[in-house]
Amino acid sequence: MTVSCVASAALPTQWGQFTIHGFEDNSNGKEHVALAFGDLEQDQPVLCRIHSECLTGDCLFSLRCDCGAQLQCAMESVAKEGRGLILYLRQEGRGIGLLNKIKAYSLQDSGADTVEANVQLGFDPDSREYQICKPMLDHFGIKSLRLMTNNPRKVDALIEMGIDVAEIVPIHTGSNPHNESYLAVKVDKMGHINKPS
Repeated sequence: MTVSCVASAALPTQWGQFTIHGFEDNSNGKEHVALAFGDLEQDQPVLCRIHSECLTGDCLFSLRCDCGAQLQCAMESVAKEGRGLILYLRQEGRGIGLLNKIKAYSLQDSGADTVEANVQLGFDPDSREYQICKPMLDHFGIKSLRLMTNNPRKVDALIEMGIDVAEIVPIHTGSNPHNESYLAVKVDKMGHINKPS
């Protein structure tokens, strides 16, 4: 997989100043970004969030998911740590794309859960891929992560690529009455780490 870092720039946010790095996957033209904070060249594992694009949650403040809250929590956590990285991957709707995601929402409005809706549309429950992460992390010289995630599939994918996951940092935030069943399906059908009671 050939990935190019096309440009980098300052990105001031409410949590502090990140540096945004724009990457292009030369195999398909997809654009991804990395948000870097602080000195990533130290030997210690880097606090990292690998976040898949969610227009509805990240930008439109949807309460159907916890994506926007997780992204904001990750940015705040990285800034508080003084050092870290967020990889923002362009794979909307667990990899099925924005319009198919809206179709899946429509099926969910009629009673399907998130897994059933994707399957009814002819997709896997989760079509995301993480191979792009390796060359992005290599660009920064990062070999070891403290990974902010509840998703064991993401952890396994990184380990298979030779990336050391030194610590899993669960990220439980954004729960509300509109996404209770969505969060339950993540745990029950997708094996995500449950929030401690």
